[in-house]
Amino acid sequence: MKVNVNAVNFAADRKLVDFVQLRMDKLDKYYDKIVSSDVFFKVENTSDKENKIVEVKIHVPGDELLVKKKCKTFEAALELAAESLERQLLKRKEKVRI
Repeated sequence: MKVNVNAVNFAADRKLVDFVQLRMDKLDKYYDKIVSSDVFFKVENTSDKENKIVEVKIHVPGDELLVKKKCKTFEAALELAAESLERQLLKRKEKVRI
């Protein structure tokens, strides 16, 4: 799957990009018709510790799935987003079967 990583107002390091690619590739086993995905990393300017925002948009034939999560680290937020996307992809797979 093609993964586009976009870091808003900062540069994402190689480790983070590799982590994103690994995690997004795991979604293929839940739904094999994923065309591509866009991952956006943002840092919110607040005094709150949970200021890292991850938005993941997955393109599947005829639709787009979007998840937005906020955590202390980008890795944790991406993990939560991926788990949510797994549920959405399984739901979509069931709908397509019927």
